[in-house]
Amino acid sequence: MMALIITPLRTRFMVGVFAFIALWGCVLSITRYSIPEEMEEGSFVANLATDLGLDVRSLVQRRAKLDVIHSKNYLDINKDTGELVIREKMDRESICMTKTTSCFLKMDVILENPIRIFNIELEIMDINDNAPVFRRRTMHLDISEATASGERFSLTNAVDADVGANSIKTYYLSESRYFNIDIQTGSDGSKYVDLVLSGHLDREEQAVHNLILTAVDGGVPPRSGTASIIINVLDINDNAPLFSQPVFEITVPENSAAGTVVMTLNATDLDEGTNAKLLYSYTLYTSEKTQELFSLDPNSGEIKVKGVIDYEESQSFEMYIQAQDKGANPLSGYCKVMVFITDLNDNSPEITIKSLTNLMTENVNVGTLIAVFSVSDRDSGLNGKVELTLSQQETLPFLLNNSSEGYFELLVSKPIDREIISEYDIILKVTDKGSPPLTETETITLEILDVNDNRPTFPQSFYTIHVEENNLPGALLTSLSAFDPDLHENQYLVYFIMEKEIVNTSMSMLFSINPENGNLYALKTFDYEREKEFLFHIEARDSGVPPLSSNVTVHIIILDQNDNTPVIVSPWRAQGSVIEEVIPRSTDKGHLVAKVIAIDADSEQNARVTYQLLQITDASLFSLDQYNGEIRTTRMFSYRDPRQQRLVIVAKDNGNPALSATVTIKISTVEHAMPFSETTELPLEYDVFTDLNLYLVIGLGAVSFLLLITILVIIVLKCQKPKPKAIKIPPANRNSVISRNSVISQRSSTIADSTLISSDAYWYSLFLAETRKGKVVVRQPIIPKGAGYFVSSIPRSIEPSETTDSRASTLEYSK
Repeated sequence: MMALIITPLRTRFMVGVFAFIALWGCVLSITRYSIPEEMEEGSFVANLATDLGLDVRSLVQRRAKLDVIHSKNYLDINKDTGELVIREKMDRESICMTKTTSCFLKMDVILENPIRIFNIELEIMDINDNAPVFRRRTMHLDISEATASGERFSLTNAVDADVGANSIKTYYLSESRYFNIDIQTGSDGSKYVDLVLSGHLDREEQAVHNLILTAVDGGVPPRSGTASIIINVLDINDNAPLFSQPVFEITVPENSAAGTVVMTLNATDLDEGTNAKLLYSYTLYTSEKTQELFSLDPNSGEIKVKGVIDYEESQSFEMYIQAQDKGANPLSGYCKVMVFITDLNDNSPEITIKSLTNLMTENVNVGTLIAVFSVSDRDSGLNGKVELTLSQQETLPFLLNNSSEGYFELLVSKPIDREIISEYDIILKVTDKGSPPLTETETITLEILDVNDNRPTFPQSFYTIHVEENNLPGALLTSLSAFDPDLHENQYLVYFIMEKEIVNTSMSMLFSINPENGNLYALKTFDYEREKEFLFHIEARDSGVPPLSSNVTVHIIILDQNDNTPVIVSPWRAQGSVIEEVIPRSTDKGHLVAKVIAIDADSEQNARVTYQLLQITDASLFSLDQYNGEIRTTRMFSYRDPRQQRLVIVAKDNGNPALSATVTIKISTVEHAMPFSETTELPLEYDVFTDLNLYLVIGLGAVSFLLLITILVIIVLKCQKPKPKAIKIPPANRNSVISRNSVISQRSSTIADSTLISSDAYWYSLFLAETRKGKVVVRQPIIPKGAGYFVSSIPRSIEPSETTDSRASTLEYSK
């Protein structure tokens, strides 16, 4: 019933104490809470959101997490309420192995976006949940009857896992006339008990003494443990072993090899024989951990290293050693050996990643946070001081910033370009200042994500493509491929022709490009005589947001093929007719009989025409110049020569394969040539006009007309009188126009004249001049007037069957 009354009062008291400690921790830079051990799972510890001034709704968004330092994660954060709750029942004795009055669990509350870290210390308060326990439940003591009153005997002390008020408070010994106990307090606050002889022992009176030793802790309610003490009274051995000094101090470096000699004890006993032979052993004051790390030779007293000594676990050890003789009633001497451990640089520094971003776009701003690290070293002094560096920092666009004690930030220091380096292996190197220094590395892989920051590029800025005329529609001309170093949709290119019209014709009607691979196709068959070249632009555009593009200039050059047959324009003939020429029989040698002129719409080699005699009645009578087509007599006619000669002349171009046209000339010889009675204008079937020539003639005519109008206006303005009168312009006379267009040229020349001053040379030059004007010139003999010719120029646009009122200009000249 008393326990039930005390328990609520104790609970209220502890809650008040915990509340005071929690409120006191709020004013410090480190938030501290205190809770008792063995709290049930799910128990409320504190409201972190309220204590840290955080919005509960931001805990999920900022991915709040709890990072417990060097311990198991016994707690958790309820992100819905912001409360710190118990995740697993905590045993203070398991968390804090050393018997210290304070036991703290250190942890970090980490928030992201932005990064923020709160340091939390949770003090685990001890409760009286462990009873005192003796290492030995039964202790045997042999005491000589000669032992003087006041002699002390070491007993096995009890161990209580609890600390503070809950640890061992006192010992009680059962009632005895000869013995009592003396309680001592060690350097660590532990209670030790010695058995003290308070009277004179008489073995004959009582050889064995049975005592009960009780250890009681200071908890509420208190807990206790008991052990039996069996004392055997021995006969006299009156000299106990003695050590040279009661306390020995020795220094041993950590990580000393097993078997290393720490020291050798040498106690002395004034007795002789068996009573002087000593045995060394640890007393019960020596902890079991110490006995596990150091061995003691019972005969020689040599202390050696047996286990692994770690300075970070314990910096010193206390050995309570007993030297006992082998007498009938052995006596013991005691000493204390203090072993101090010196620190070695045996712990590598550690890097702990608190926050990390593995993916980052290449257009991030300088100063962007990538990761947060903490560094630590379990060694002490210079061995525990660490330095964090970035491997090859001069070549990396990153830097380290020491944000606070033991914490570092990895930041972007330079602009990042994924096309140069798409992935970084960032190596962090932490080194302590020990001798020799120890180093630990941590590698972080940072992948750079692409953004659309590169335009497509063509290998060339200008492409010249040669295409032969008469190509097939849909023929592949070339492939124009651009390159974009970006990735994914930023790399997918689309090609298209930039619109441009030529003579009201869009480029997209002449050419087509595959938008995916840049293959350029011709959509029509090209004719060199109509179109000789094209100039346009092709654009390549990526699929990024926003899209980037670049263009390239394409120059299409049409190559000529020999696809036009030479056309014989002089001497003119109707379709399928034979040319008849009349010459006097008295013609001298070298006389120009006729001149065959053929034109070819092709260019260069395909337009070069040569002339050959295909058939001739008498090969000795006429010759043909293969270049200018002049037919001349090679000798004078004789009475044996027939009056009619037939010549078949072929005009052949220089193409491959060559194309040709033929003309048949029938030459009649007469004694006296008779001129034509009138001029006859005959239509031509061949139209050598092309669309381009027509456009050029129209353009030149329009320019000339505008120039003439301008000149007339200027003349009228200059000559205008103060009172101008109306000017009547008489109607145009058709005959006058014809008379102006008709020019009769009488040009005399001897028949034997074979130079360019001859009538034929004049005719040829006149032919070329009229042809350049877009007309076709025809020469016809004038029989009634004798030796002479009419030269008629006919516009090309007149078809053979077309009737027109306009007359061609006519030139007349005599031979």
